[in-house]
Amino acid sequence: QVQPVESGGGLVQAGGSLTLSCSVSGGTFVGDDMVAWYRQAPGKEREVIATITWDDGSRHYTDSMRGRFTIYRNYHENRAFLHMNGLQFEDPALYYCSVKRGSVVSWGQGTQVTVSS
Repeated sequence: QVQPVESGGGLVQAGGSLTLSCSVSGGTFVGDDMVAWYRQAPGKEREVIATITWDDGSRHYTDSMRGRFTIYRNYHENRAFLHMNGLQFEDPALYYCSVKRGSVVSWGQGTQVTVSS
């Protein structure tokens, strides 16, 4: 079973940038794995930010997230990333990485992003 592991969250000043990382515990990304980044703020539903297909790197973004967020992967590091620019007060949340392999979706524990003034 795939077990995603997120890292890179933390406290950042408003307007700042942060890059989150997703790896697979005890394994590797393979073939047509689809990696997605989601976030969930307190009291709100989990929302998808972007997805990337591991083998060809094709990317898709939720319209509202396009522009400030960039999803990419490093094939040799075996990691997927979410780079976030211009973080604002609406961005604090628990950010999750998910991996869809075949019909099974696995989730990480999330990494917290906090924005300060």
